[in-house]
Amino acid sequence: MSEYEIILKLALACFLGGLIGLERESLNRPAGLRTYTLVCMGSALAMIVSLDMYYQYYQTVNADPGRIAAQVVSGIGFLGAGTIMREGATVRGLTTAAGLWVVACIGLAVGAGLYIPAMGTTALILFVLVYFAKFEEKFTGLREFKAFVIVLEDKPGQVGRIGSLLGDMGVLIKNIQLERLEDIDSLEVELLLQLPAHVSPSVIAEELARIPGCQEVDRIS
Repeated sequence: MSEYEIILKLALACFLGGLIGLERESLNRPAGLRTYTLVCMGSALAMIVSLDMYYQYYQTVNADPGRIAAQVVSGIGFLGAGTIMREGATVRGLTTAAGLWVVACIGLAVGAGLYIPAMGTTALILFVLVYFAKFEEKFTGLREFKAFVIVLEDKPGQVGRIGSLLGDMGVLIKNIQLERLEDIDSLEVELLLQLPAHVSPSVIAEELARIPGCQEVDRIS
């Protein structure tokens, strides 16, 4: 394998991993552009090393060209586990962990010279991440648990106002966490909500923003 071919493979792995990482970065996920790029490039390099060692020593020893690469698939699980977090009744980060695993596989494919399958898989992953989320949210109603963070003026009755507003909309509060922000004299409220099928997260965010004293509303899932 020539040095130019190796550089081409690493560059392609960097590009493909970066495309998927950019989508994750845009959603502020635990693993983003740099993580996905490094995982894809590292996997490609592992495959290149594995193949190169096989070509050098296959005549003298019983070498297995897939041995090093196989460890990437299992080893990436440790990195993926670090992106999974439990919040109340829901678990976040599974899509990011799955994305890291499949990006590692893309890197292995690039390292093995399977360029078309690697690029096709990248395109399909981007399609799934971008469009399936919209489809799932709009048609299936599977994403009924949503998390929000609200920053309010720290004054009496704020939590009650939130509860009354969400109760009138038929939204169930599954978990609530409060934290006082002493430096700006405000209250940060983190909510895990179960939304009815007819209520969208954007509507919830708009209604929460209308609460008197509301300074900021962020949707985190």
